[in-house]
Amino acid sequence: MKKGEKLSESLEDYLEVILELETTRKVARAKDIAEKTGVKRGSVTSALKSLGEKKLINYEPYSYVTLTPEGKKIAEGISSRHSILKEFLYKILQIDETEAEATACRMEHAVDQKTLDRLVCFFDFIYKCPRLGVNRLQAFMKRCGKKIPDPATCKKCMDSSADEK
Repeated sequence: MKKGEKLSESLEDYLEVILELETTRKVARAKDIAEKTGVKRGSVTSALKSLGEKKLINYEPYSYVTLTPEGKKIAEGISSRHSILKEFLYKILQIDETEAEATACRMEHAVDQKTLDRLVCFFDFIYKCPRLGVNRLQAFMKRCGKKIPDPATCKKCMDSSADEK
């Protein structure tokens, strides 16, 4: 792949699926990729040719598909972004797991590394910082649960917190 060239969301998704299939089944086949993505085999073949031309996968028609070292590096980055975003949506914001999965899949293509690094830093702070005193994550979860909080209630809570300082 040429330096500075960006992959489409669709091609990134294919790399992520190929990585998952290589991890779980040791090999990926066009048929399995089509089944996993819900895309017709003709579309998968077209995408595989494109990824092959970019030297991100090893692909020959009617053969197994494998990631090249560069393709694996890109796929692992995409998968990592996906996992971090899903964890934030599901565990922190308490979004339904299925919805968190779908939203993370859309977000993973747009989030930049700096933002992702800050999100990981936030996780470390929330989960590990001994200075928090009160477990703010638990307080947030208790307060919000699965519903959207009433802004008036939040303002009242914030005002009373400010009075305690």
